[in-house]
Amino acid sequence: MPTATEERALLTAYRHLPRAERRRVIQRASADLRSKLAHIERHMAMDRSPGALAAVLTEGREKQARHLDLIDGVFNRIAAGERLQVMLTMPPRHGKSQRASRWGPLWYLRRHPTHRVMLASYGADLADDHGRWVRDQLRGHSTTLGIRLDDGSRAANRFDLEQPRGSSVRGGMVTAGVGGSLTGKGFNLGIIDDPFKGSDDANSPAQRERVWNWYQSVFYTRRAPGASIVLINTRWHEDDLSGRILATEPENWTLIDLPALALSDEDPLGRQPGQALWPEQYDEEELARTRRAVGERVWWALYQQQPRPLEGGVWQWAWITDHRISPVAFRGVDLTRIVVALDPAGGDTPGHDESGIVAAGRSSDGHYYVLADKTGKHSAEARGRETCLLALDLGADAIVVETNYGGDMARQNVIQAWAELERQGQTKGAVMPRIVDVTAKKGKRLRAEPIAQLYETGLVHHCAEFPALETQMVTWLPGMDSPDRMDAAVHALTELADPAQTGLGTQHYSDHRLRGRR
Repeated sequence: MPTATEERALLTAYRHLPRAERRRVIQRASADLRSKLAHIERHMAMDRSPGALAAVLTEGREKQARHLDLIDGVFNRIAAGERLQVMLTMPPRHGKSQRASRWGPLWYLRRHPTHRVMLASYGADLADDHGRWVRDQLRGHSTTLGIRLDDGSRAANRFDLEQPRGSSVRGGMVTAGVGGSLTGKGFNLGIIDDPFKGSDDANSPAQRERVWNWYQSVFYTRRAPGASIVLINTRWHEDDLSGRILATEPENWTLIDLPALALSDEDPLGRQPGQALWPEQYDEEELARTRRAVGERVWWALYQQQPRPLEGGVWQWAWITDHRISPVAFRGVDLTRIVVALDPAGGDTPGHDESGIVAAGRSSDGHYYVLADKTGKHSAEARGRETCLLALDLGADAIVVETNYGGDMARQNVIQAWAELERQGQTKGAVMPRIVDVTAKKGKRLRAEPIAQLYETGLVHHCAEFPALETQMVTWLPGMDSPDRMDAAVHALTELADPAQTGLGTQHYSDHRLRGRR
C-alpha cells in the first residue's frame, strides 16, 4: 500500500510510463488507486486525437475509419505546433464534416484553451450549426473536458472559453458563412468546410470569384502568427476554391486527396486502384450503384474529386468512360504493336509547356488501348529519358516524335537517352524502338477527328484513369491551342491505326522485334 506521497508521485509519473508498464501498475493497484488511474487513462485517451475524444464522449458510438485517421493526424500535427495548410478532398457522407468541423475544433480547444478557432462554410446557418454543436459539447461535458464556456459569451456563432488560471488570454470559436464579415476576429486554426453549396453555386463564375476574393481579402488576412488552415470539401468544379489554390500556390499546401474509389497506386491510404474509401459503409458495389444514379459528371466531381468540365466539340466523355477496360479484362488482350509518342514542349526547360508522352497499343482484332500518360514539364534530357524508359517498360516497337517545333532536337534527345540507358545496362539487350518522325502538316482538327471517330465507335479503350489527358480531349475545340497530352495520344493512335495511309514511315521490321505478338 503506497503512502500518500508515493501515490501522488505515481499519479504524476503515470502519464509518461510505457503502455505495458502502465498495465502492470493498474494490475497491482488497489481499487481506489485503480479508479484514479482509470480517470487519468480516460484523459490520456481524449488527448490522443479528435477520433479518440469522440470515442470517449460517445462511449464508442462514433465511427472510426482509416480516412478519418488521416484527418485526426492533421489535427495532431497542428496541435503539436506545426504550421500547416492542408487540403482534404473526399466524397460526401464519409464523415469529413463531423470529424473536421466538430470533433476537430472541440479537441483542439481542449488542447489549446487560449487559442481561437474560426470556421466558415457556404452558409452562415451551416457554419453556426457546427459552432452550436461544439458549444453544446462544451456545455454538457465541461467537467470531463476540463474547459468551460465563459458566462458572458455563449452564442452559437461566437463563444469564448473561461480564461485558464494564470492566463490573461481567452480562447474560443467563431463561425461565419463564406462571404461574411470577419472584421476584428482572428484565428490560430482556420477551417473552411464546403465553401460552395452545390453544383449551381460552383458553376457560376461570379460566385467562384466571390469566394476567391473573400478567401484572399477576408479569411486569409485573419491569421494569427503561426496559424494553420484546413480546407475540406468535395470538388464541384475544376476552378473551385481548391482548384484555384492548387493552380496558384500548390507549394504552400499539403493535399490529401481521397476519392471514393482509388485512382492510382499513390493513394494516401495505400489502396489499389478501384478499392473503396470506406468499404464498411460504402463498398464497391454500392458505389457502382451511386455512379449509375448520379451520372458521370457528378460522380467524377463529388465522389472521385476529379471535376470534369463540360464537353467541347470533338470528343465526348461517354466515348471514353463507356469503353474503359479494367486491369483484369486487359490481361486477356494480346497486343500486336505498342508505340510511345512524344510531343515536345515549346522549349527545353521545365518552365515551358509540358512534353506529351503517351503510350498506346493495338490488338489483333483492331482495338486500341491507351496504356500510359507520362506527360510532364521535362527538360530536353529528361523528356528523352522518360520516353525511352516508358518504351522499355512496355516493350514498344516504335517511338513517334513530332518534328514541327523542336522535334529534331527531341529526336536526338531520344537517341542519346537510349544510348545512355544502354551504357547503364538498363536496356538489357532490347532493340531500340524505331523512331517515326511526324510532320504535322494537317490541321489539328483533321488529325484529331479520325481518332475521335475510333473512340465514338468503341474501338479505343483507356487502361486506367487519365484525368488530365481525358479532360484535354473532351474540352478541346478546333482553333484552341493544342494540348500536348492530346497531341501525343493522337500521334500514337494514328501510327497504330493506319501508318501506310498517313505516311509516317513505318515498315515491316526485319529484326523480329514483334516476335511473339500476333
